[in-house]
Amino acid sequence: MYGGKENLHFSAPISEFKNLVYTNHVYVVEVNIEGTVHKAVMKEIQFHPVSDVLNHIDFVEVNSDKPIVIGLPVEITGNSVGIRAGGKLRQRKKYIKVKGMINDLPDSITIDISELNIGQSVLAGDLKFEKFEILEPHHTLVVGVVSSRIAKGMEEGVTEGAAAAVAPVAEGAQAEGAAAPEVKK
Repeated sequence: MYGGKENLHFSAPISEFKNLVYTNHVYVVEVNIEGTVHKAVMKEIQFHPVSDVLNHIDFVEVNSDKPIVIGLPVEITGNSVGIRAGGKLRQRKKYIKVKGMINDLPDSITIDISELNIGQSVLAGDLKFEKFEILEPHHTLVVGVVSSRIAKGMEEGVTEGAAAAVAPVAEGAQAEGAAAPEVKK
């Protein structure tokens, strides 16, 4: 654990970290080291490259007097207009890096996509909060609705199957108007 007055090294059974590691939430935990309780957040996790067993966790000690930089999970809500029209949701950021006082940070950043149409998106620069600051570049795509084959067909008024069925009929109509080839015996 680092970020406090001194770096602290400790160990604990892997089972103690199960509910902390295998979740998308960010928790402020109380780490009790030799009777002294430290509030901290998990910063980095390292797994064994072959067995995938938890090897190491870095914690950052938090203080209610100093701002902290942390990645908050993104939570998507709403039923997008663009998705109902056949578009696909593209979520590019699962976590957004923010800076603020630990007591002012929410559990997650909630983004309502109800008004997003096909081709529209939410960028990091579109997100504004009073009590904390977004540290991602302003042009970073967080979530958007992109066009799909279904949506393209709906825009044109014709689905791919219908377009394929119309093509042979058009070719047949063109052949009827043409002069029949002369057959010599």
